[in-house]
Amino acid sequence: MDTKYTSLAERFLWFSFIRNGIIKQLFARNSRSSMKFVLLLSLCLPRILSAQSIDIIPLPNSFKLVEGAFHLNGNTIIGMNSDQLLPQAHYLQTELQKADGLLVAVDPNEVKALIDLQMVKGDSIAGAYSLKIEPQHITIKATDNEGIFYGIVSLLQLIRQQPPGNDLILQGCEIADAPRYQWRGFMLDEARHFFGKEKVKQLLDWMAFYKLNKLHWHLTDASGWRIEIKKYPKLTSVGAVGNHTDSLAEAKYYTQEDIKEIVAYARERFITVIPEVDMPGHATAANKAYPEFSGGVTPKYPNFTFDPANENVYPFLADVLKEINTLFPGNMIHLGGDEVAYGMQAWAGRPAITEMLTKNNFTSLADLEHYFFKRLADTVMKLDDKVLCWDEATETDLPPGKTIVFWWRQNIPASLQLALQKKYQVVLCPRLPLYFDFVQDKDHLSGRKWNGSFNSESEVYNFPDKQMPAEVLKSNQILGMQANLWTETLGSDKRLDFMIYPRIAALAEAAWTDSVSKNEASFNERLKTHFLLYDKAGIYYYNPFNPSFHPEAIDFALRIIVPRIRERHHHEHGGHHHSSEGSRKEHHHSKGKRRHRGEGQ
Repeated sequence: MDTKYTSLAERFLWFSFIRNGIIKQLFARNSRSSMKFVLLLSLCLPRILSAQSIDIIPLPNSFKLVEGAFHLNGNTIIGMNSDQLLPQAHYLQTELQKADGLLVAVDPNEVKALIDLQMVKGDSIAGAYSLKIEPQHITIKATDNEGIFYGIVSLLQLIRQQPPGNDLILQGCEIADAPRYQWRGFMLDEARHFFGKEKVKQLLDWMAFYKLNKLHWHLTDASGWRIEIKKYPKLTSVGAVGNHTDSLAEAKYYTQEDIKEIVAYARERFITVIPEVDMPGHATAANKAYPEFSGGVTPKYPNFTFDPANENVYPFLADVLKEINTLFPGNMIHLGGDEVAYGMQAWAGRPAITEMLTKNNFTSLADLEHYFFKRLADTVMKLDDKVLCWDEATETDLPPGKTIVFWWRQNIPASLQLALQKKYQVVLCPRLPLYFDFVQDKDHLSGRKWNGSFNSESEVYNFPDKQMPAEVLKSNQILGMQANLWTETLGSDKRLDFMIYPRIAALAEAAWTDSVSKNEASFNERLKTHFLLYDKAGIYYYNPFNPSFHPEAIDFALRIIVPRIRERHHHEHGGHHHSSEGSRKEHHHSKGKRRHRGEGQ
């Protein structure tokens, strides 16, 4: 039998031995053969006990196994002490039927409940819950719906790991759990390559399964504009044409009805969807649709920015943001704000730009960049939304209470310090180790490295405790963390899966489980059990314990040989890397210049 399947098999066998009294009978006989059999079992005992420990990811912060087991079958009834919990009860009911083939009933009272959802009073942090499995019933308690949902998710993880059947046996246990961070995010770039509604829903399912709660959706960039704006239809009829590797590919984008459907699907899973409309840089697709708003052309980065001196660009973008605001109820819009310098050269020397610099007493083009960003940030804030931005925008004068900075440049800690000094809330997403377009193994060929470093599942798991200064982690301005997946090198579902799984599981535990409770050896054993779930779902994942199990998925048209050219640029130019036309976010400040994130590929 393949070793990755033995954990569940051993667990089932062990439960059978205990339930049927076989162990007791063997000792009663006291025979030599019985002793040999028990000795053989003892060799497997550590493995079995590990499997019986709690194969939940992220690891609950407090749990213990207790005697007894609960039988989950068609007689099970889900009840609750508040009608507010009906959506969560129906979610559990649907998931049991869809994934496990179990038909259970929902009763809006607790009289006959075998799975009892209880809203309780208290001052627990958002998402905290308790789960108790006893022979007669299962109880999930929380002070909010989110906590009830996470208790259900933990229960579903335990259920999914049982041998299939109509009568599932759940080992007795008690869990008390709460998240380490309130921001546990994942960013998907669909501007470079478009994956579609069903793939996004699948991602949301796995995010919910791992208790991640923020989907940062990168919908606009140089390669494409992927969201319908009714007032400006050419943004999709023209701007959505093409992708990172084929400028003539058919237009692909989300209609506003698609967006509403996905946002509702996410909300049911307690995931907030945050749209990103990148500005004033990364605007090529929008400028292709409406060239009158372009900030100009440079040989390498044509039409990369919006024109800050064109007064008409501001109401245009305000209209766009107003439509987007109606589609995303999370009260947050990400405005990008990164890598503007790559297109800024086109501003220099233009009469309108010179006049604007003089009129506002600006001393540099960077001042004009900050003026543009603040003006659009004010537009967002008037919509009662918070402004989210990459860490370059920290230099803009934004109100601390309404600004969230995403720190991605791990080689520029000063940008993080500046954000903290200015009292901004911060989401940690440094490219090392949280850029999932980076390779996972030194032998992988497609993807990115940074000065020889790459982002293994282990590196992700050990963030932030092994990489970040303790004083930073103590700051209450740190909201949490997220992984970013830029898709210049991803054009297929297979490769998308390969780059996400299992690193998303490591991300989840890093963001949820307290540092004192984390244990990488335990995580690796639990992860092997979760590989079974990936297999069942048809996920083409990377297996770090057996790399040949699933060879590297490469979209050959997008293949990038990572080490040599990038490292040469890194050493020669002091490179920093984020993304874009070839590799999300790469800045080179040597000699006052910033090299584009795609350069050197």
